[in-house]
Amino acid sequence: MYYAYILKCNDDTLYVGSTNDLVRRLHQHNNAKNGAHYTKIRRPVVLVYNEMFETYAEVRKREGELKRLKRQEKIALLS
Repeated sequence: MYYAYILKCNDDTLYVGSTNDLVRRLHQHNNAKNGAHYTKIRRPVVLVYNEMFETYAEVRKREGELKRLKRQEKIALLS
């Protein structure tokens, strides 16, 4: 399984990503020295949305779609 996800950062910004291990990736965003620089300087982050996919190709496509959404569209998706 693969996951596309949205995180809410400490500064109220939204971060979109994808992974095959959501628990591990969320831990990395909040604790690891390596990983996404964007979230590293905006900790703590909270998982606010995720979708599950069968293939890597599907999740990468959806991640791109989510990243192209405007902030208000992302917020509407969270409701």
